[in-house]
Amino acid sequence: MGKANSSRAATINAANDSRERAFTPLRLRLVVPVTLLSLIMAPLLILPLVAIFFFAGRGGFPVFWKSFSGAESQFALRFSLLIATFTALINSILGTAVAYFLAKYRFPGKRPLSIVMNLPVAIPTVVVGTSLLLLWGPLGLLGQYLDPIGFRPMFAPIGVLMAHLFVTFPYMLGAVKPVLEEFEVTYEEAAYTMGAGPWKTFWYITLPALKGGLFAGTLLTFAHSLGEFGATVMVSGNLRLRTQTAPLYIFAQFEAGNISAANAVAAVLALISFIIFLILIRFSETEQKRLL
Repeated sequence: MGKANSSRAATINAANDSRERAFTPLRLRLVVPVTLLSLIMAPLLILPLVAIFFFAGRGGFPVFWKSFSGAESQFALRFSLLIATFTALINSILGTAVAYFLAKYRFPGKRPLSIVMNLPVAIPTVVVGTSLLLLWGPLGLLGQYLDPIGFRPMFAPIGVLMAHLFVTFPYMLGAVKPVLEEFEVTYEEAAYTMGAGPWKTFWYITLPALKGGLFAGTLLTFAHSLGEFGATVMVSGNLRLRTQTAPLYIFAQFEAGNISAANAVAAVLALISFIIFLILIRFSETEQKRLL
């Protein structure tokens, strides 16, 4: 019996040794591409992020807090968080409604409409801001008629919100529409046969199935809105303590030579973005385990 166990142990050890020898050349072959990839990605992605936190904390916490706790920096960060929150909430409703319409119905012009809905991703954000000015500005197509009655959305918080809604809309649409296209219609049909109406079916059957797409789309929308710059700078006027978002504040402080204040707000925005994407990664892993 002891000899059999010894023989079995020797066989297992030999198998492990041969497996280890087989993996060793593979590991050696991976060293070069992994090293090259790290050398390429370090100056493009890793080191810029390290630089933000390095310069933000170089003077210690008192210097960081003094730069971060100013009235202008606090307003800019609060304003950005408020705009990003409203953008995510509004686009979660609009994006879900449009995604449901595009996924569930067939009609002439559906494909061109889908392209138009996703166009903001391809358009430079500065062009988005310019287009909004040409439409809603004091001399715009609609703004010239609205300005005399006192409705001036441009260079005001409502104009910033409009720009962010335009720029981030495709993120919610792209997160929800694929889920709806893969959703089994038999569940909805079963609800209809049991007497449920369209709204009740959507609320109790369809909407729970969309929670993954809604959650991911809302976080992506929030994160992109938080860092939006191009369209915002065109429609806001970059007015301090009125329409200046955190990215605009960072840009203004860099131009003024106040590097510490710019770095403090930049580090906070970067930290918020990291937290959002960590939540997204964790949520994706949880969803994959649930599906498996």
